[in-house]
Amino acid sequence: MDRLDELEVFLAILDTGSLVGASRKLGRSAPAVTRLLSALEERIGTRLLERTTRHLAATEAGLRLAGQARQVLSLYEAAVSDDASTAMRGKLRITAPMVFGRRHVAPIVNSYLDRYPEMQVEMMMSDRNLDLIEEGLDLAVRIGTLADTTLVARPVGMVGRLLVASPDYLARRGMPQTPHDLLQHDVIFTTERIHATEWRFRHEGRERTVQLTPRLTVNEIDAALLAAKAGRGIARALSYQVAEDLEAGALVRLLPDYEPAPLPVQLVVTGTRHMVPRLRAFLDHAVSALSNLSVIQQAQFRS
Repeated sequence: MDRLDELEVFLAILDTGSLVGASRKLGRSAPAVTRLLSALEERIGTRLLERTTRHLAATEAGLRLAGQARQVLSLYEAAVSDDASTAMRGKLRITAPMVFGRRHVAPIVNSYLDRYPEMQVEMMMSDRNLDLIEEGLDLAVRIGTLADTTLVARPVGMVGRLLVASPDYLARRGMPQTPHDLLQHDVIFTTERIHATEWRFRHEGRERTVQLTPRLTVNEIDAALLAAKAGRGIARALSYQVAEDLEAGALVRLLPDYEPAPLPVQLVVTGTRHMVPRLRAFLDHAVSALSNLSVIQQAQFRS
């Protein structure tokens, strides 16, 4: 167990006045904060905090430790910052969505490794939002609104949600003019939610939903797009997932005036306080690369 980590948690409890406040500040779960505090008190052999129904207050031993802890952490941070030779060694663990990760995050990781030859990176590609703390991850690429408000996010752009079909399918079945026309078409669904059979649209500031009966349902976007390119029906995908097929003419973009609001692309970490230099360097590198990419994508897919 990291002894400095215990001190940081202890100070966060004092600064926020509660275990919940400390967990939010540090981006950790409340049980994890409680365990670290208990381990610290057990190691020292005395109670550091007095617990009441409304707040926590430092005991006399806690006040002494707090002063010493702040000095220790300050000296440690200064030492780490000054030692550039060791700051860029070690491992980062990163997660990203499958397709986005392969196409856009992997090249960033490669250039980062070229720049810092003593660094190691472990990438976990998953379309599930992995828990950064439970999985021991340093950074996540997330697309869409964050459900966990305790995380710290750096926006790097937006991606659109597009309807697409093959030229062959459209030649046979015709081009839909409104979302309601989709009821007369074969549609291909990718399922993130069980039994989700609706598509949402936005037109002139108003939201609308169309309930559909999919002809084909798959749980993986590449399979859905292969079916769409084979003329099986109309699919919905994120703009970066179909950029190459649209440019090549293998797919055609449908109903651009009815597309829902774009989704944010964000780089997410548990916190920025005492961020290690290797993670900060990767974050800055990724922000620069993805921000440039997203500008191109927004221009390409703007109606």
